[in-house]
Amino acid sequence: MPDTLIKVDLNQSAYENENVHNRWHPDIPMACWVNPGDDFILETYDWTGGFIQNDDSADDVRDIDLSIVHFLSGPVGVRGAEPGDLLVVDLLDIGARPDSQWGFNGFFSKSNGGGFLTDHFPNAQKSIWDFHGLYTSSRHVPGVNFAGLIHPGLIGCLPDPNMLETWNAREAALIATEPARVPPLANPPFAATAHMGKLSGDAKAKAAAHGARTVPPREHGGNCDIKDLSRGSKVYFPVYVDGAGLSVGDLHFSQGDGEITFCGAIEMAGWVHMRVSLIKGGVEKYGIRNPVFKPSPITPNYNDYLIFEGISVDEAGKQHYLDVHIAYRQACLNAIEYLKKFGYSGAQAYAVLGTAPVQGHISGVVDIPNACATLWLPTQIFDFDIRPNADGPVKHVKGGVDVPISYDIARS
Repeated sequence: MPDTLIKVDLNQSAYENENVHNRWHPDIPMACWVNPGDDFILETYDWTGGFIQNDDSADDVRDIDLSIVHFLSGPVGVRGAEPGDLLVVDLLDIGARPDSQWGFNGFFSKSNGGGFLTDHFPNAQKSIWDFHGLYTSSRHVPGVNFAGLIHPGLIGCLPDPNMLETWNAREAALIATEPARVPPLANPPFAATAHMGKLSGDAKAKAAAHGARTVPPREHGGNCDIKDLSRGSKVYFPVYVDGAGLSVGDLHFSQGDGEITFCGAIEMAGWVHMRVSLIKGGVEKYGIRNPVFKPSPITPNYNDYLIFEGISVDEAGKQHYLDVHIAYRQACLNAIEYLKKFGYSGAQAYAVLGTAPVQGHISGVVDIPNACATLWLPTQIFDFDIRPNADGPVKHVKGGVDVPISYDIARS
């Protein structure tokens, strides 16, 4: 068995684990070192560090301080890695912790991060999903059962000082265009809740003041939420600092394309078994600006879909020019309205789209003025037939425990 280089204790605060961090900064020390060709295991917290609980209340989703996230295991230093190299990461295996066979999906309140459909679902809500080997089901969303494709939502290498400065400057400029927006346009550095791994004292304070938040994807990878980045995948990461500084976290049991509920997959604690190697000078050789990856050869075997179309005309009927974001939002809203005809609440339907192996496609961006996006919903994940027929839909979903909701009274 390969060595487990980073371990986590789910009963311990992530802030007490020096092999974990929640900001990107080149001064964060390596948690451990490996050689090219080594394979090893890293354990991970869920992205909130254990804040969200397995219960029937969404108060924790409502009350979480999102400045604490994401908690990442690493950085792992790779001997011989230099700026300009490509770090090749093989994801050999990935799984849920034996002592934590459950995950959660949530909608953040609009005043605390919001989400893709926050104007339609402005309050905090949560669903719990239990794992049964390859499959998952939820007491909060009856009538669905599907195979998971476990993957890291967040994986990447440390930035160099110039890249960090670029990130912070461009995101600050974006925030300045609408500084009072709720939810905000971006998340600036915030030292008060920064966890900088093994850094302490003045060095920690200095780095924390400039450490980039882990929320978005960037040039180094980061929070890309690519559901096909699972066991058997191979990823090529640009290296910016000596040793590369590979970190991973935010594991998902399953996710629909787009992670549309923001906390939009089935979030979980787990472990990742990986192998690393190097392509010297690979960034220039291949013209790499962002990571490149080969998808997993193992995917849930669903082959019958209902495909929902959306165009770049918003809910108020306003025309937008080839706006894929608007088009995909409309496809999602169309699918939610459809599923409500079978007895689901809007929140339950939204949770299905965020957690199940739903496919999202950009179907057309040339036919002015409307972009066309599609959402592919696998019909086989349901316990009943959702395909249209002459008799009309039957409300199969009755009773049960709906997705818990917490109204944002304090902030409204």
